[in-house]
Amino acid sequence: VMRIIASRIIYSAHNPKGVLFLGIQGTGKSMCAKAIAHLWRLPLLRLDVGRLFGSLVGQSETRTRQTIALTETLAPCVLWIDEIDKAFAGIAGNVTDSGTTQRVLGTLLTWMQEKTSAVFVVATANSVQTLPPELLRKGRFDELFFINLPNYNERKEIFSVQLQKFRPAD
Repeated sequence: VMRIIASRIIYSAHNPKGVLFLGIQGTGKSMCAKAIAHLWRLPLLRLDVGRLFGSLVGQSETRTRQTIALTETLAPCVLWIDEIDKAFAGIAGNVTDSGTTQRVLGTLLTWMQEKTSAVFVVATANSVQTLPPELLRKGRFDELFFINLPNYNERKEIFSVQLQKFRPAD
């Protein structure tokens, strides 16, 4: 997966925007985000969307703009938005927060669409059904990847790598 991402993004003509990893829990989506930052030798910033929301009027929007400004200040970097589906699930349904969630999402989406800074966004989600459709629109992410559970050969390789920690090869 990392080679595919690197080849598709490195050879693009523009600043890469980011990727969205989809898949069930435990497939390594978060590990992929960490691996991208490590391989590219860039700082990894983890955005906990839940911490953007405040109890005072306008506080959530202000925190969102401050987060974006801080992220752009630290560019080049990788911004990891973990479980983005949980943060914005049901946004089109009965939301009783006076539109705060929609405004926060709108601010993030506008920034993702128009950003020119070297901030690579890696978002992870467990369910594509709960994601707002505007998040999946072209221009937000360069690629969407489904990460499945490892097959038999991949599991064997994972076990051998993990066992090397306890029994190094002679």
